[in-house]
Amino acid sequence: MPATASEGLSADPRRAAGRDPRTGPRRGRGTRWTVRLRLTVLYGGLFLLSGVALLGITYVLVASSSGVRVLSTNHIPGPEALPQPPDEVTMASMQARAEADRALRLQLLLSRSAIALALMSTVSVALGWLMAGRALRPVRTMADKARRISERNLHERLAVAGPDDELKELGDTFDGLLGRLDTAFGAQKRFVANASHELRTPLTLQRAMIEVTLADPAADAATLRKLCERLLATGEEQEELIEALLTLASSQRGLEHRAPVDLADVAGDVLLGSPPGGPEVTATLRAAPVSGDARLLERLVTNLVDNARRHNVPGGWVRLTTAAVGGRLVLRVVNSGPAVDGADVDRLFQPFQRGEPRAARPEGHGLGLSIVAAIAEAHEADVKAVPRPRGGLDVTVRFPVPR
Repeated sequence: MPATASEGLSADPRRAAGRDPRTGPRRGRGTRWTVRLRLTVLYGGLFLLSGVALLGITYVLVASSSGVRVLSTNHIPGPEALPQPPDEVTMASMQARAEADRALRLQLLLSRSAIALALMSTVSVALGWLMAGRALRPVRTMADKARRISERNLHERLAVAGPDDELKELGDTFDGLLGRLDTAFGAQKRFVANASHELRTPLTLQRAMIEVTLADPAADAATLRKLCERLLATGEEQEELIEALLTLASSQRGLEHRAPVDLADVAGDVLLGSPPGGPEVTATLRAAPVSGDARLLERLVTNLVDNARRHNVPGGWVRLTTAAVGGRLVLRVVNSGPAVDGADVDRLFQPFQRGEPRAARPEGHGLGLSIVAAIAEAHEADVKAVPRPRGGLDVTVRFPVPR
């Protein structure tokens, strides 16, 4: 049966419960006014307290001032003095009337000041409501814009206008966060696309080789054996790629356990396990004890050495150094090789980025230096790569001293 209009409106339980499926719960008008009401009460309360304090201080000052005193005419010198002073009863009566008049004036001052305070408190609450709305207007604007931003439109910004105050600083900080998120999402999408391409290419090649061999009616055992060897080599490449991806993912996740590791020992083991041939590697290994994961550190050194040997020139060289320099533990790999543009150095540390076109140098997947950067970040180390004037790279990894 077709759904009715009411059923269509309540089909999405999140929307029926007051939630937007993209941006989360919708804020009602009353909820928006909560902060405004709090600020209004705060403004009005502060004005009321200040008014009561001012009224109390004024009343105390007036009440503590000297009262009216009636002086005898005997104290007035000169011929204008009265012939006979008033008696004591008259003086007491005049003093009592003066005190009563003074008390009446104090009471009148207090009552009229209280009325004025009540009127001004009402006015202050109204003005506080208006000023709170004016002050919160940029916040509401930022909240509305932020609520509309999702992973599909991370390129949008709040772009808060106005004076250079705390609210604009907050908006600019949020825009900076959106920029970093946009960059991270873009890098993730490129990583997924590149990984999919790298994994799909050997599978397509394997399928093509199998189909060509099966379509050949004259295929014999030697042909099938050669096909199996080629499939085995392609499978090994896939295993290397998957292992590299797993290492990259585990490095970006951070370290779960740390242990004392000497970079000199790790570098020595890497050199002993290096395949023969290729550029000559010269090592100067001094003690450099760090705290980290020995397996990941070994992969870091291996990638740096392999990258230095792979991207080199005939008759080239590689220098490997470990030492403690300037309060940091340093691992340095320098190699000869083709000239590297300084603008491309940062790009080389991104996943699936190669120094040469794939057709010119097919080996490798472009993950070596990105894994180095991820492992170094997991160990709170800094990686700096500088192109050499005569070609090659000078890569330095600085580790903090273990605490």
